Amino acid sequence: MTALEQARELAQQKVREVHDNKSQLDSASIELILTEARSHYAWTDRPVTEQQLRKIYEITSAGPTSMNTCPARIVFVTSAEGKERLAKSLKPANIQKMMGAPATAIIAYDPNFWTHLPYLFPHDDRRPHFEGKEEHALETAFRNSSLQGAYLMIAARSLGLDVGALSGFSNAIVDEEFFSESGYKSNFLCNIGYADESALFQRLPRFPFEKVCSVV
Repeated sequence: MTALEQARELAQQKVREVHDNKSQLDSASIELILTEARSHYAWTDRPVTEQQLRKIYEITSAGPTSMNTCPARIVFVTSAEGKERLAKSLKPANIQKMMGAPATAIIAYDPNFWTHLPYLFPHDDRRPHFEGKEEHALETAFRNSSLQGAYLMIAARSLGLDVGALSGFSNAIVDEEFFSESGYKSNFLCNIGYADESALFQRLPRFPFEKVCSVV
């Protein structure tokens, strides 16, 4: 058996073990991460540690992306200086939402993500899919970094934290402040912390299955 065949066999066995151990989440777990979770914009002063942020990333990084491209690049803004820099980009209504959060993740993407494919997708050279195809590369980076941002939100909730995504900001200012050297591009922001639930209002409506879904 070759090393690649052995690696595939071990991966398949691990998936079987995971499903045997827990075939699906219980109702309370699903409520925690989605069905009863809420977007929050007010926060307690309970801190979020770097260890927690590292765990959030560890879980996030396991989520699937196209060809394992993993284009997301994340800056966790926690310092007063970093918050002041980020505040320059925000619409006035969003400044306090961000400033009050213990941590704010800038979910960005690397337009040149494809240059890392020899490491991320080692069994086949997929760089020709993107080299010289800037529009395709940017579409792939934006779509998959959005996926990774969603994984981050679910990861944070799964660890008992609360989140509140923000899109009311200037991408150009964020990119100038935080990514002028790397060339990364910001996608969206996400506050992370322990929510002050007293700021919540009623849950807004969602479409029923019949309105937006079909089975063909």
